[in-house]
Amino acid sequence: MDSKSFLSVEECRNVVDAIVEAEKNCSGEIRVNIANTAGENVMQAAVDIFYSLGMEKTIRKNGVLFFIASEDRRFAVIGDEGINNVVPDNFWNDVCALMIEYFKKEEYGAGLVAGIRKCGEKLAEFFPPVEDDIDELPNEISYEDAK
Repeated sequence: MDSKSFLSVEECRNVVDAIVEAEKNCSGEIRVNIANTAGENVMQAAVDIFYSLGMEKTIRKNGVLFFIASEDRRFAVIGDEGINNVVPDNFWNDVCALMIEYFKKEEYGAGLVAGIRKCGEKLAEFFPPVEDDIDELPNEISYEDAK
């Protein structure tokens, strides 16, 4: 399945709305990238996209990337060092397990929204909103393949 047709227009809108809502309650940054394939290693592909999107440049190092390889049916959720240093060890696995519940039913948009909300709650806990906070990264879904 091509990355640009992985989600319906309504699902894309729901995902972006979930990002906007989560970011209202924290100083973190959330991005979603949907690629066609991940290559050999989905985690390495997610890291490559993380850097290509400039997510490592956030002020508080608290960006979270949801990376989907639509044709491969694989995904990864990764966070920058600021968020990684404070979440429990199993947090990212818990987010992925939640998303898998939806993905098994082919409810990809709902799975992304659920994962985004869970990450948003954790970001709000550790990185509450700050007075001078700016939206450092775009909220729309990106469609970039890892190199």
